Amino acid sequence: MFDVRRAQLSDAQTIARVHVDVWSETMRELASPSVIAALNEEHRLRYWTRKLSEAEPHQLVQMAEVKGEVVGIGAIGQPSDPVFGSRAEIKNLYILSSFQRQGIGKRLLKDLALHAKTIGYGAVALGVVKGNEPACRFYEALHARKIGEFRDPGPIWRSDNIVYAWDDIDQLIEQ
Repeated sequence: MFDVRRAQLSDAQTIARVHVDVWSETMRELASPSVIAALNEEHRLRYWTRKLSEAEPHQLVQMAEVKGEVVGIGAIGQPSDPVFGSRAEIKNLYILSSFQRQGIGKRLLKDLALHAKTIGYGAVALGVVKGNEPACRFYEALHARKIGEFRDPGPIWRSDNIVYAWDDIDQLIEQ
């Protein structure tokens, strides 16, 4: 059993740790060791502190907890690249590997989509680093469709991404 709640600024350190743990494990075959080393907890803490400090009205950051331990994070906001069109962008969805396949990712994804719908979006999309096949299979199983590709201009790693979308936001929410 898990609980989901909105993240607060005081959660930035914990979120940064989960982000690093999941990202470095997922990307170990896709990114160079120097990139993984550079995108460390200190770097991610700056990112999450800034994100959780902003008053961006379209943003929502959620955390999933099991027995008080943060095991997953999800974030949504305004689109960052033209490839997303008028869809809200799911910017982060990370679940610790030992807690995957328990419905946590699906729940976070649905909650983020519901937030997007509540603030006026009719569709959501996200980018997946090329080669991250488990994530691609997860989104495809939830009926996402590929709509394009883009290069993430990240400050350290410029990754090539596949964009998945749910153009009927209700289809995602109701799954």
